[in-house]
Amino acid sequence: MHSGKVYIALIVLSFTTLGLFLTNAKTESIPFEEKQKGVCWVGLPKAIGDSQIVDIKNLGVSWISQTPFGWQRTLSDTTIRWESSSENPWWGESKRGIAITTELARNRGIRTLLKPHIWVRNSWPGAIEMNSDAEWKAWFRQYENFILPYAALADSSGVEIFCIGTELHQTVMRPEWPLLIKKIRNIYKGKLTYAANFSGEFEDVPFWNELDYIGVQAYFPLTSSKEPGLQELERGWNEPMARMEKVFKKFRKPILFTELGYKSTPDAAIEPWRWPERQEVVSMETQANCYRAFFHKVWPQEWIVGVYFWKWYPHRPKHSTEGDFTPQGKPAEEVLKNWFAKR
Repeated sequence: MHSGKVYIALIVLSFTTLGLFLTNAKTESIPFEEKQKGVCWVGLPKAIGDSQIVDIKNLGVSWISQTPFGWQRTLSDTTIRWESSSENPWWGESKRGIAITTELARNRGIRTLLKPHIWVRNSWPGAIEMNSDAEWKAWFRQYENFILPYAALADSSGVEIFCIGTELHQTVMRPEWPLLIKKIRNIYKGKLTYAANFSGEFEDVPFWNELDYIGVQAYFPLTSSKEPGLQELERGWNEPMARMEKVFKKFRKPILFTELGYKSTPDAAIEPWRWPERQEVVSMETQANCYRAFFHKVWPQEWIVGVYFWKWYPHRPKHSTEGDFTPQGKPAEEVLKNWFAKR
């Protein structure tokens, strides 16, 4: 009888210990956060009103990203120009336009990610590289002058997430980043991310621990085929997801797709990052299937905290957007609505 009581007590103790272990494991996991259902908002010359916000609200969009640009003439230029050096910035990329757009969105329950971006003539920011340590220091002084005013704007406008940089792959190992992040934290009190390129940069960034989200520009190639089927596209996500999950487990920070998009062309999933060319062959179904594959395969993962689809025009442009990245007026828009608004 006595030995039976001891046996029962041991069983109870074992389950209690297991329960404590599971509780601790839960405590160490990423806390639940409502997924960010986002679109990349295009800043255009013309001002917007509430009606443009209502359009995306009806789709179930809960976040927008806004992207003001700085301009760099060459890959090794240490000078960056931005709004303060331009007499006529586009309204949607101006500080006033960003603040008004943020307020209009907030009034409709939509939050904002502010994501400044360096535009390099005839290239892209991932190739920016200086020729000496002195030039790198000069470039970072310019970049600091560019990024800190936007951090201040984000704070004064109540922007919920601020992106400290976009696809600056050659810079991420530089020693200037930790101090710059600290300066941004002193100005801006919200959450921070960095938008790393899909091609390996997100695996190289050493300062994810200093941020709140692991941002990925998620233009992963999913296939080598034109007009691929849904299952083929879903299989194409296996390798990128394994890579991202590995980084998530290393840093215990949720993955945020700061950009994801597909042209409405037959080859949209082969090189998703490639800019549309004039008079491309159109395939609305390929674009829609790319959206479906993402929502079926990637969206349910708990460590994926959100996505921002490139791109959404508040005012429909005069030029044709048939082969463009936007899902507006296409089958992909209905796919987005089914997952954002109806589920």
